[in-house]
Amino acid sequence: MIENGLYGAPPRELVEISPHALQLSPLVPGAQPLETLADAALDDLIMLAPPGTDERAFALAHGLRALKPGAPFTILAPKDRGGSRLAKELKGFGADFSETSRHHHRICTGTRPETLEGLDTAIARGSLRFDEKLGLWTQPGIFSWNRMDPGSAALLDILPPLSGRGADFGSGLGILAKHVLTSKDVTQLDLYDIDRRAVEASRRNIEDPRVAAHWADIRMGTLPSGLDFVVMNPPFHDAGNENRTLGQVFIRRASAALRKGGVLWLTANRHLPYEAPLRDVFSRVEPRGEIAGFKLFEARK
Repeated sequence: MIENGLYGAPPRELVEISPHALQLSPLVPGAQPLETLADAALDDLIMLAPPGTDERAFALAHGLRALKPGAPFTILAPKDRGGSRLAKELKGFGADFSETSRHHHRICTGTRPETLEGLDTAIARGSLRFDEKLGLWTQPGIFSWNRMDPGSAALLDILPPLSGRGADFGSGLGILAKHVLTSKDVTQLDLYDIDRRAVEASRRNIEDPRVAAHWADIRMGTLPSGLDFVVMNPPFHDAGNENRTLGQVFIRRASAALRKGGVLWLTANRHLPYEAPLRDVFSRVEPRGEIAGFKLFEARK
């Protein structure tokens, strides 16, 4: 059986994608982890290369490793999100390819050579590791993977002790969750993130029987109901572009997951228009100040 590998969501006008392609991206819940594929498992590979330098090195190395020698690949990226460096990086692996430009993307097409160079170094650059400064397990590509996100830090400054059953939507490395769990009155906490790497890191960062971490897209699927609280620092970028509707969907989903009287604690960039969406689905919305360019809300259902 031919195994067509697909990493991410390349623009359909730039590449032809098999409907049977095996999705390999950590940002698509349920996808096959690229790094778990055996050597020479794929007959071809289409990859929208990720933007981060170390993250991209990791993905390229594992993608080429998983291809059969002589198998074709198409690897592309927007010029301003890694595309301008793709050719140099592929040459570093010893790959043979041609490069074209279309619709602000650089597109490299070629075949995997018999022998690849520099795989171990590239994989090490992008692998899960313990960050001494953060005191957390993390991995390049995860949101705010090597620094404390200021939005989360702002919420931590004002978050009171919580109690009962709750959830962290867009939980990342588990920074908010670790703080929430300092309250012994919290009986259960579910973590949800669209990034498999973040879920795996958070499972290492939080060893607590009250916690369950889920690889899931908040925008779809089944979420818990009757919760006492939700905390969140919702995303507002999708595929690198600002998307204000993301946070609005998170707000609606949080309201649906809460019991009557349940509370949402939210941090958001000051420019994001979340006040109206909050008032649409919560009976009481209280601004809790602004810290370092972030506004904070407590909303009661």
